[in-house]
Amino acid sequence: MKYQPSTPAGESTKNKTGNWRTFKPVFLHDQCTGCGLCEQSCPEGIIYPTGKTNKNNKNYRDTDYDFCKGCGLCAKVCPFAAITMIRDEK
Repeated sequence: MKYQPSTPAGESTKNKTGNWRTFKPVFLHDQCTGCGLCEQSCPEGIIYPTGKTNKNNKNYRDTDYDFCKGCGLCAKVCPFAAITMIRDEK
């Protein structure tokens, strides 16, 4: 018998899962160079270019906290320390 997932591929964005995280990323926009490493490393695919530029004229990134699980991969891969993880006070 073939395995059938309960949620079809591409449907996870219908389930907001960010409410159970302990830490959340905070983007320091003026330090961002727009390299996109955070976006590429996010397992949820919820980091995106904002279309806005910082003081260095770089298109910086942000995240959708409705789906962020607080794994910290984005902060770990950022070579410019433009993302820090802080405790999520709900």
